[in-house]
Amino acid sequence: MSASDENSISSIIREDRTLRFSVDLVSAARRNLSFLRLVSDSHWLHHKPTLLQSIRRYDKLWMPLIADLTTTSKPPMILPPLDIEWVWYCHTLNPGSYRQYCESKFSKLIGKPAIFDEENEEYALNRCREIWENKFPISEPFENEADINLEYDASVFSEELLDQMWKQRDLHIRFFSEPYYSEMVYLVAAKERYKAFLHMVHKFADQSSFLAPTSDVLLMWITHQSYPTVYATDIKELDGDVEKIIEQKEYIEKTKKLWERTFDQPFEKAGASIAQPISNEPPFYWDVTNADVNTIYKSMVPRFLFEFGVINFQVCISVKVVTSNQKQMKKDLERDFLRLRMVKGHRELKMEKPVSDFSTELWQKAWHLYSEFGTKGVIIELRQSGGKFSTGSSLRESLSFSWNELLRAPSLTSVKKVDQRAMTITTVASITPPVQGSYLLKCVPDRVTDDSGAMISDVILRMNQYRPQEGRWLSRTVLDHAGRECFVVRIRVGGGFWRRGGEIPTAVKWENRIIEIREGSWSYVVGSSSIGTSPEKVVGTATPKEPKEGFQALWSFSSGNGLLIKWDSSKKSISELRFDLQSKISSEPMVKLLQGRQMQYQVKEDIINNNNGKREDEEEEFVTLIRYTDENPTGKATALMNWKLMVVEVLAEEDAVEVLLICVCIVRSVSEMKREDVGKLLVRRRIREAKIGDRDWSSVILHPSSYNTSPSLSSSYISSVQPWYWNAELVTASHVKDQIVGVPSSNYSQAEGGDKLYKAGIIP
Repeated sequence: MSASDENSISSIIREDRTLRFSVDLVSAARRNLSFLRLVSDSHWLHHKPTLLQSIRRYDKLWMPLIADLTTTSKPPMILPPLDIEWVWYCHTLNPGSYRQYCESKFSKLIGKPAIFDEENEEYALNRCREIWENKFPISEPFENEADINLEYDASVFSEELLDQMWKQRDLHIRFFSEPYYSEMVYLVAAKERYKAFLHMVHKFADQSSFLAPTSDVLLMWITHQSYPTVYATDIKELDGDVEKIIEQKEYIEKTKKLWERTFDQPFEKAGASIAQPISNEPPFYWDVTNADVNTIYKSMVPRFLFEFGVINFQVCISVKVVTSNQKQMKKDLERDFLRLRMVKGHRELKMEKPVSDFSTELWQKAWHLYSEFGTKGVIIELRQSGGKFSTGSSLRESLSFSWNELLRAPSLTSVKKVDQRAMTITTVASITPPVQGSYLLKCVPDRVTDDSGAMISDVILRMNQYRPQEGRWLSRTVLDHAGRECFVVRIRVGGGFWRRGGEIPTAVKWENRIIEIREGSWSYVVGSSSIGTSPEKVVGTATPKEPKEGFQALWSFSSGNGLLIKWDSSKKSISELRFDLQSKISSEPMVKLLQGRQMQYQVKEDIINNNNGKREDEEEEFVTLIRYTDENPTGKATALMNWKLMVVEVLAEEDAVEVLLICVCIVRSVSEMKREDVGKLLVRRRIREAKIGDRDWSSVILHPSSYNTSPSLSSSYISSVQPWYWNAELVTASHVKDQIVGVPSSNYSQAEGGDKLYKAGIIP
């Protein structure tokens, strides 16, 4: 095996003296992304009357003002209001039209100030407001106050700009919505690839008509264009070649081949797809997370994901096979194949592809997936099958890419080679920077505990010198995606204690059947891995209360919030469930609980069909938590729970303990409503989980483009590399042959109190 340390892209662009950027493109791109996100979220800005008013304000007020204030080559440090800045931005994305407009009206090209931090941006906006209010009458307010119900006249200039603004209004959603775009290491790599793209455009200007950029190059290109004087200076020596850059898919293949011929690397990489509206969007939701409210829980470990391509980071792996002997190669390829596996965790995952799939001497994408940073990296093995009479295979060569290595590599990309006889296999791996993903938690049955939190056991009894264990609580251990213990959920059922031939525990009153969550893992007795004491710290409780009229259940949380549940008691159907989460802070609903997989958690019909269809009541088992804030007035889904399986996905900005309480309260109430143990709460023994690292829950997720190119994965295993809520029952199962579905009552000790006690507490 040989590894290529030299990065051909970096070495080539270092030698190209025509490529110089006179603005900090990395900082400018970060500011650009924030601006596009703000525009996308400002729904008031996308009405035609508002846009026409904005264009008028831009043309008649702003541009003459900024032209008068521009007395040197450096633009003044002021910024217009959002609506005008949006018009200005869209106008600059057509450099030829913008230059003609400026020179015809002001006899000079008007530039934009390079302001990249919030403090200076606020100053520039306030300074502009002062100048504006001194310059213009009250009838021309600083903010756009257009009436969306009125019709405004549109000039030819207005119509042209309006068309441009309609095209660009969802630019952020179409191309740049993934959270890793704002990461500094990603933007630095994108800048290098943009330089390389301009080098290629200039060098082969005579050989090509138009060239299509990837999304990372597109981001840098439109950012560069949005600073018109800088852009004009920087591309001056390219002699108009940049006019050949175009966002049209008919030029994709030509661009790919030219890039690969120039740099001997695949054109597409992790986080850099062909710049066209997303057709294969990420199979799960990931977002920019500004704050993690769950850092107060020391038992929870954040998940960091990324995209990887050999890919929540994204990984992409591309492969090219070159041979000097075609006949020998054809013979060898009949038995050779490549296998991808993870360095750590998900040991059962083995993705295989025949080497013959890569025999065209062109770069081809082999695998595209999302991975958790904890998997450490990937190993790619060149293997040879045993032949006609053998089912095994032998390892011929292997190479590995660690995530840390790729994050340090130029352009987040690494090249390695395997040399075998007359054949060379070159592999390029690329990733996106890791970003924080949502927390994944599931509750699994465990032993009954007493009031102190100790498991009911002869072992504990002996340790306590045979002092009776008072109180009986159903217990559930909360595991994260990697099988780590995070919390213990306890449901109070009985009081008193058990003596042989004497007293037995009795059911507590309805109002005392509280639910509590303790933070941390079990403290196991020395020499035992299944008997122990729950952690001491209680981080959340839910107490049943008398509901108000129209509702059948009310749970009062220790946070001060309250959960109201209602259903049609005549039908006893879970499809009729309704929820109301009342806040202690405001009478206005800040949170809604909606039945089913809502918003970003909706599952497309074709996916349901590919997963053997949907059970009749499957959708009703899910509840989506939608939170309303000033930043998200239309609501944002911050948690998804399957109350029947007691599985939750929680964004970092949502309190995981509150979500767990909601989930357990729902399954308690539904069990009472249906007079049926719908959530298997009566199971009072630990169910054996798969060994940690064999098939970690959602540590690896295939990109949609890889579903049909992974024939080595069985249809049942495909579910384990898809988002858990696509097939929740299969993905979150314990995956062991002797999984306990139900435990005969004879297997429970008399000291626990007997089935009658627990049935009375759960399904009275």
